[in-house]
Amino acid sequence: MSIVLLIFGILMFVGLVVIHEIGHFIVARRNGVDVEEFGIGFPPRAKVIKKKNGTIYTLNWLPLGGFVKLKGENDADTAEGSFGAARLGSKVKIILAGVLMNFVAAAVIFTGLALIGMPKADLKVLPFYDREQFTIASDTNIIKSQVFVGVAEDSPASRAGLVTGDEIIRIGAEPIASSNILPSVTEAYKGQTVDLSFRRDNGSEQTVQATLNQTSTQNTGYLGVSSINPQVFKATWSAPIVGVATAVQYTDLSFRGLGYVVQNLFKGQTQEAQNAVAGPVAIFKLISDSAAEGLGQILFLIALISISLAVMNALPIPALDGGRLFVTLVFRALRKPLTKDREDLIHGTGFMLLLALIFLITFLDIKRLFT
Repeated sequence: MSIVLLIFGILMFVGLVVIHEIGHFIVARRNGVDVEEFGIGFPPRAKVIKKKNGTIYTLNWLPLGGFVKLKGENDADTAEGSFGAARLGSKVKIILAGVLMNFVAAAVIFTGLALIGMPKADLKVLPFYDREQFTIASDTNIIKSQVFVGVAEDSPASRAGLVTGDEIIRIGAEPIASSNILPSVTEAYKGQTVDLSFRRDNGSEQTVQATLNQTSTQNTGYLGVSSINPQVFKATWSAPIVGVATAVQYTDLSFRGLGYVVQNLFKGQTQEAQNAVAGPVAIFKLISDSAAEGLGQILFLIALISISLAVMNALPIPALDGGRLFVTLVFRALRKPLTKDREDLIHGTGFMLLLALIFLITFLDIKRLFT
C-alpha cells in the first residue's frame, strides 16, 4: 500500500506544476494571448496529444511537471496575440495566475482533509514561529493524538532504553494523549520507578521501567525528554474556513521561514540556514516517509508543497514568475524599454543561478541522507 501511496504522491507533486501552468494557460487565453503549446513534462517531446484552437498539447519525456509556451513571451514583442502586446494589467494577471492556482489547490486539499482528518502540526517547535495551527475550537474533534519524544543523553528515559522518535503511550497508570499533560504526569512520579509504555517506528507497544529524577531539568523535565504532539482532527461546517485559513497560515509561515534562512546567512550561521531548506531529494524522501503514514499525511505534504511553489514563484527572482513581473514593473517605472536581448540576459542569468542553487540544495539533501 505504501508503494501505491508513494507513486500517488509523486504524481500529485508533478500535478502541482501542471496545475500551476493551467493557471497561466486559462488566464492567457481569457486575455487574448495565444498559447502555442501546453506540455506535460519537459522536452524532449515524446508525443503530440492533439492540436486545438492553435495550441499544441504535448507529452514530454522528462516527468518534472509541465510548461506553457505563450506567443511572443518577451515584453518587447508587439505581434497581435502575443504576451508582449498585452496590456500591463493582463500581464500581471497571467504571470500571477500560476501562483494563485497553487494557493487554491492547497486550500482545496486542506478543506478536504479537514473533513476526513487533518494532521495538526506542532508549529511551535519551529524557531521562528509561536502560534498553533489554525482550528476553530467549537468545531474541532481530535481523532488521533500522539506524543513523540526527543531523548536527552544520560537521562531517565535514555537509561530505560528510549530513543529520539519513540512515541510515549503511558507512564504508570496515566495514558499520555497529549504533550500538555506530560509535565504534570512526570512530576507526580518524580523520584519513583514506574512502568513506561512506548512504541517505536509504529511497531508494537513495549513497556520498560524508568526511575524519574527527583528534580526537573530545564526543557526536559523529570524524565529527560522533550516532546512534540502531532494530532489529527476533523471539522464539519468550518472545513472551508479551516482550509483557506490553513493555506494562508502556511503561506505566512513559508515567508517567515525564508526570512529565517536569509537572516542566518547574513549572520554567518550557515548550518541553521542549511537545515531550513529542502530540495528535490528531500522532497522525495518526505513523500516516501509520508506514504508510510497514510493518505492523509501525504495529502497534507502535497498541500504544503503547493504552498511552497506559490511562495517561491511569487518572489522577485529572475526566471521565476515573480521575477518576470518584477523586472517588467521596474522597467516600466524607469520608463526604459525592456528589449528582448536585455530580458533574455536577465532571466537567463537568473535561471543559471537558480540551477546552481538547486544543485547545491540537492547536494545538501544527499549529504543529510547519509549523515
